[in-house]
Amino acid sequence: MRRLCGLETEYGIQIEGAEDFDVVTESMELIRCYAEDDFVALWNYSLENPRLDMRGFEVEALRNDHDELEHLQADRIKKIPLASLKSDLLISNGARLYNDHTHPEFSTPECRDLFGLVAYDRAGERILSHCAKLRSEALLSGLVRLYKNNTDFQGHSYGTHENFLIQRSLDFDSVVSALIPFLITRQIFSGAGKVGDEEGFGNGPSSYQISQRADFFEVICSVDTMQNRPIVNSRDEPHANSEFWRRLHIIIGDANMCEWATAIKIGTLSLILDLLEDGCVPLLKLDNPIMTLKSISKDSSYTWPVLMETGRYSSAIEIQSLYLQTAQSEFGGRDFETDWLLTEWSRALDLLAGDRYSLIGLCDWITKKWLLDEFVDAEGLDWEREEDLSWLQSQDLQYHNIDPNEGLSSLLEAQGHIKSLVSNDDVKNAMVSPPSDTRAYFRGRIVSRFSSYVRSINWDMIEFEVDGNVRSVNLKNCISLEAAHAYKSVIDSTHDIRTLLEGIDRLNKGDVS
Repeated sequence: MRRLCGLETEYGIQIEGAEDFDVVTESMELIRCYAEDDFVALWNYSLENPRLDMRGFEVEALRNDHDELEHLQADRIKKIPLASLKSDLLISNGARLYNDHTHPEFSTPECRDLFGLVAYDRAGERILSHCAKLRSEALLSGLVRLYKNNTDFQGHSYGTHENFLIQRSLDFDSVVSALIPFLITRQIFSGAGKVGDEEGFGNGPSSYQISQRADFFEVICSVDTMQNRPIVNSRDEPHANSEFWRRLHIIIGDANMCEWATAIKIGTLSLILDLLEDGCVPLLKLDNPIMTLKSISKDSSYTWPVLMETGRYSSAIEIQSLYLQTAQSEFGGRDFETDWLLTEWSRALDLLAGDRYSLIGLCDWITKKWLLDEFVDAEGLDWEREEDLSWLQSQDLQYHNIDPNEGLSSLLEAQGHIKSLVSNDDVKNAMVSPPSDTRAYFRGRIVSRFSSYVRSINWDMIEFEVDGNVRSVNLKNCISLEAAHAYKSVIDSTHDIRTLLEGIDRLNKGDVS
């Protein structure tokens, strides 16, 4: 990829054997299980403003859904300090691990290559699985289970968010308009699949959707992420120099268990952003984007008709094919990663139009549907029988269980049904080591080597306290590969904090950015 990219994933949490538990407290305690030393929250929240919108205004108040408000009221009664509530950790691989109030969340470090991002996403699964094991051992009773999915089947959704660094010079409204047809139709190969219908916050018949998240979106673009969920979040928080950069925050995607699905979900969008920056992205408009999002997800014929603004019908496959052809024309032969993406994207669209079950082990919704059909046949269930819904949803949930000994996707992977793109060694390395070609390397090495001097930390700012003096290191301009390598060189050649800060001073005087 030509741009920095990262994934944030909120995990569903359950405690088997516990009739009732405080999900906020348990998420806090789970995150704390990661820390080997005494827990210290270092995240600097003063650098964040969730109300600032990229369209040039600030939202005075953001609404929360009913459950969130209940938890917030409970927090006030318990008087939990923000640092404890978040239990926020920046860990040695450059990732962020914290409690997003009712969900443990893992945010990958910034990545520059696609397969590296896949490895860090899988590393997050293993890190949180380890935390769940430790928390289970600490409980007097109950077994902690974590699910990398997006719904509790009771009308509540939690997110998997994609983050891309894009040029500030691009008009934001134009970016959103250009991306919507692609994002809405992308689910045909990136959806994770779901049993049931939660639109209106109620369970429907035992139908099968290709997307976990489609039921929960109401608007195209908004700074809010809790109610009236937008496909594109407009929060203006670039984690970089805001004069030059935006952070594109995409919240429509599903949490994928198949590595191929993660890679093609992220990789194809990155190619679309390349087209956008080069001024050659196809300009398409859907008649009703939100309705189209939901209808594609629920279309059991898998033909996915789409009504365009012009009044004519197209299909999700045809729309994706138009984006693919443009990308092939512009970027074919550019590099190995791009050619892999173009090949896999083309193959996926061909198979979706014909033999879609050839995508078992690659595409989550197809893999899960195949697994559920096998379950239906083995247990004598019926997709049309309402009383079988809970059985099917329990299997759906188990597909996303990240415990390698229990999760159905892990079982399929062990049996060779789900294909891996990254090796076990790649994932093990990603659990402890930051990417070497982004600023995450510097941040991760600071945490592993100089954490005792860190007063606060954020994605783009580190505040040190040395000999009673406070000193900040600004990483907002550490975006390019050259800048990342320069910061890497400084910390790799340094053995003490004072020499490190002197090296950063010399680097800044050289105006490396």
